[in-house]
Amino acid sequence: MFVDIATLHIKAGDGGNGCISFRREAHVPHGGPNGGDGGKGGDIIVAVDPNMNTLRDHRYRRRYEAKRGQHGQGSDKFGKAGEDTIIWVPQGTVVRHAETHEILADLTTPDARCVIAKGGKGGLGNARFATANNRVPRKATPGKPGEELDIILELKTIADVGLVGHPNAGKSTLLSRLSSARPKVAAYPFTTLVPNLGYVTLDGVQSFVMADIPGLIEGAHEGKGLGLDFLRHIERTKLLIYVIDGSTEDPQADFNILQTELREYRPELLARPALIALNKMDILPADYAPPDFGNLPVFPISAVTGHGTKPMLYEIIRQLNSIPPASETA
Repeated sequence: MFVDIATLHIKAGDGGNGCISFRREAHVPHGGPNGGDGGKGGDIIVAVDPNMNTLRDHRYRRRYEAKRGQHGQGSDKFGKAGEDTIIWVPQGTVVRHAETHEILADLTTPDARCVIAKGGKGGLGNARFATANNRVPRKATPGKPGEELDIILELKTIADVGLVGHPNAGKSTLLSRLSSARPKVAAYPFTTLVPNLGYVTLDGVQSFVMADIPGLIEGAHEGKGLGLDFLRHIERTKLLIYVIDGSTEDPQADFNILQTELREYRPELLARPALIALNKMDILPADYAPPDFGNLPVFPISAVTGHGTKPMLYEIIRQLNSIPPASETA
């Protein structure tokens, strides 16, 4: 089962209490304070595990707590800090505050990690309060509580190129044609229920990651069909390929629906570099005239036979190379 969103309750460790203690030595008639400080509570850390590709583990475990710090002890012994708790997630996970929806972390690199909830500070022992006027302080402070909150983990697929299209437009077939990925292919709606990634290499030199993302239908921005499950995963792609079924009654209307759904979800997606793969040319007549799709480059292809895909790959590489390295698409 693929899971790309999860809600968790997290609690960082409380700080240990400070200690009230006095020296008890036979040769020291008036022993001074020697109560140590409490240890710091453990943090809650969210970190990327490159081997994970789903948030499924967090579907069943919804609460994470870090260890509290140990209390201070006599003889100026400080309490040991509480052990941190690490929540492992796939690369591309966004961490949001469940109430405010503020982004707390965006983990886009293989080694990314972030402290989401800080452990409480340890309390002070009475040795900290000794002064010239108060040599026998009977005061210590308790440890501070660790931070506690609800968070939302949201996985967004990271790929250079995203395939956008209606169900059965041929996205999965195209991905399997261009890469070694083997997504499920069948003639019924929503064959693709999870994002599939493929590594595409052109002429053995340049390569990029292509994502076959669940099919988009009219009303997806309102949650219809697979709705936001599709739209969430297209946000990070640098280049969009609109895969249009050329054999439908009105391919241009299909394209307009795709653009409308992207506009309603995030208007800036329409400004992203894009091209059109007009698919299923193998079942259309030789004199078929492609409709007008505006200013986007159109490549008549057949995902089944591979016809026309090579020129499209060169255009994909050209456009990817023209995107500045610092460009952010997330």
